[in-house]
Amino acid sequence: MDAFILSEWLQQHFAPSDDSPAYHRLYRLICRAILEGHLGAGARLPSTRDLAADLGIARNTVLQVYDQLAEEGYVHAGVGRGTYVEDIRQDLLDPVDGGGDAPAAGYAAPAHDLSQRGRRLVSSLGFSNRQAGAFMPGIPDVREFPLKTWSRIQNRQWRAGPWDLMRYAPAGGYGPLRQAISDYLGSARSVRSTAQQVVMTTGIHQGIDVAARLLCDPGDTVWVEEPAYWGVRNLLTSSGLRLVPIRVDDEGIWPGEAERARPPRLIVVAPSHQYPLGMVMSLARRHMLLDYARQVSCWILEDDYDSEFRYDTRPLSSLQGMDEAGRVLYAGSFSKTLCPGLRVGFLVVPRALAGAFADSVAELYREGNMMTHAVLADFIREGHLSSHIRRVRRRYAERRACLIDEIRRHFGDALDVVGGEAGLHLILALPDGVDDTLVVRDALRQGVVTRALSTYYTERENARSGLLLGYAGATPEEIRPAFDTLARVIGAYL
Repeated sequence: MDAFILSEWLQQHFAPSDDSPAYHRLYRLICRAILEGHLGAGARLPSTRDLAADLGIARNTVLQVYDQLAEEGYVHAGVGRGTYVEDIRQDLLDPVDGGGDAPAAGYAAPAHDLSQRGRRLVSSLGFSNRQAGAFMPGIPDVREFPLKTWSRIQNRQWRAGPWDLMRYAPAGGYGPLRQAISDYLGSARSVRSTAQQVVMTTGIHQGIDVAARLLCDPGDTVWVEEPAYWGVRNLLTSSGLRLVPIRVDDEGIWPGEAERARPPRLIVVAPSHQYPLGMVMSLARRHMLLDYARQVSCWILEDDYDSEFRYDTRPLSSLQGMDEAGRVLYAGSFSKTLCPGLRVGFLVVPRALAGAFADSVAELYREGNMMTHAVLADFIREGHLSSHIRRVRRRYAERRACLIDEIRRHFGDALDVVGGEAGLHLILALPDGVDDTLVVRDALRQGVVTRALSTYYTERENARSGLLLGYAGATPEEIRPAFDTLARVIGAYL
């Protein structure tokens, strides 16, 4: 900012309506310009005569301000040479005690400014910046995305003059997409709904977040599966809810008598493909859960994140489709079927909740993205989604088979494969006593990404040891050398 521009900036901010003396107003403004970086080190201030004329104040007032700034070290002046800003940045950054790494007085470490919920959240983060390759679980191969078809539909939408699609979305989301999702879920997952019961979100995370906000109060109890997806746990705990982990067995979630005696407000389950273990909830357990929710008047949130990918059998119908009491909310997204970057998800809520959820999502999140929603609606209606799922399901089945072959080639039957019948990952069980987090650490050093099964447990003392191996995002040509590397790492611990 040169002297002329500074003078204009001071004129704009001098605030003649301010009741404080002109001296104080000018002093505060120049200090602000220096501290906020508008005036860098070495910048020349306007002459006292020019600035006084520009601001309509006495020259002596400007002289007093400049003298005060010089005395405090903000500027330095030389007779006949002008007034210049000092380099004060280092003074601001140096510790007050003159050494060490201690923060300067008045500047607390960022973590100290977080709430208790915030500190708890950042201490248990589970996300990864690595989102591709072998063996990142839960990630589809975005290289399979049908770009040509998508682009053709998108271009058609743009040519139609999409002004209505460039505004905020109406409550509940883009109507034609809500109808297309309702129709698709009815045929593919036996979900019973109308378009009005479909509420668009940016993904399952947001769906869980809004369900927790609208159905639970801080301190309420929520049942989650044990083990469970870390993202669900963190979303719920950051909402101030009390989580109770309920163990799962081969048939799914199985609450004991003591747990059933203290009903929760909400139960979060993935009945079609438990994450991370991969079992499918049995029909008997589904009826048990629905009967219990009806009896105690609690809610069930069904996380149906990747039910489209089954390789040996057809999936059971959704839990929501079996619900006669209106206690189930069904959450889904297109992150696994198409790509995570779309950020398109949905909730199917009971009729009694539909209006409240639609209005609340619009109020809380100010949804938009309607051009993407319009393209997706046509993509579904024209049959492209079903065709795409059939195609990538065959690809992922080949990759799954390749990974299992590699496991058997290296380890024979010494290590069990768990939950490999569906989804985008399987689990390679490790013997008791093997620290799976150390295996993951060493594999990452070799350029191979995987996740430790034990980290998905709330009660770590009861955790099983194993590795989550995602196969959808890597071709067989990528899987084989990556597993050779991983096998060497695992072998060092066996």
